[in-house]
Amino acid sequence: MKNRRIAIALGHDALGTTLPEQQQAAKRAAAAIADLVQDDCEIVITHSNGPQVGMIHTAMSEFHRLYKNYTATPMSVCSAMSQGYIGYDLQQAIRSELVGRGIFRTVSTILTQVTVDPYDDAFYHPTKIIGRVMDTAEAEEEEKKGNHVTRVEGGFRRIVAAPTPLEIVELDAVNALMDANQIVIAAGGGGIPVLQQGNKLKGASAVIEKDLIAGLLADGVNADQLIILTDVDCVYKDFGKEKQEPIYMMSCEQAACYMADGEFGMGNMQPKVQTAINFIGDSETRTVLITRLDSIREAMLGQTGTVIRK
Repeated sequence: MKNRRIAIALGHDALGTTLPEQQQAAKRAAAAIADLVQDDCEIVITHSNGPQVGMIHTAMSEFHRLYKNYTATPMSVCSAMSQGYIGYDLQQAIRSELVGRGIFRTVSTILTQVTVDPYDDAFYHPTKIIGRVMDTAEAEEEEKKGNHVTRVEGGFRRIVAAPTPLEIVELDAVNALMDANQIVIAAGGGGIPVLQQGNKLKGASAVIEKDLIAGLLADGVNADQLIILTDVDCVYKDFGKEKQEPIYMMSCEQAACYMADGEFGMGNMQPKVQTAINFIGDSETRTVLITRLDSIREAMLGQTGTVIRK
């Protein structure tokens, strides 16, 4: 365990939805992270921002609707706002937990940009629903702006693309801070998606899958282990069925076979398992642990959780 570099991905269920829930979840996460710090691990943390960025986008859209003189807030700026305020809560909680244990380590949040391909097929087929429910007239106004909408119960909502992340722009800064023995929070919410235009970066109207960025970040800092925290203790075969069976250990080959058989579906778990396979690659030493935040101590002792290795 000692002197290992670990990337931790906090999912939606590890952060809560409302601000009070998020603050309490950050405290629980801080306790688990502090345990790893006490074992001399180097830590980088990424996190989801699903409900948070949606609330920010809705609030800023409403502000623009009520006050026409104020410019509408781009999706990329909403993502940056979510990184800041989630990072703030995590920084505070981790620092307090460490100081309470007599450990003095700097915790830093980096507003992190991630490049995407402007010709990514996802831009032609947006799928991620955001923002409030709109009536027909409001939906038509959105489409006139070049935005996409989809019909939902009660009206329409905006949808944005989820392109594949290419590079983490601030990766060198993340590595420099980790080398300086700091705990780093980076690429929150999948990172701020940007398009490379000459020597400039332009924010993209998109979101990035959190599991994909977790693997890219873990690889970029050359982590020994990626810990993906979700809403179940471990990965299951036949999940949700009467005969569901926990999987405590599997190789990348076994994981690929399970996916080919449709064992994990296309929803919550399959992207995490695919991220694990991508991150491990040909490495004989890298591992991925999938478990729930409240079970991380037991999982690190091998009592629960799913470990994936080459």
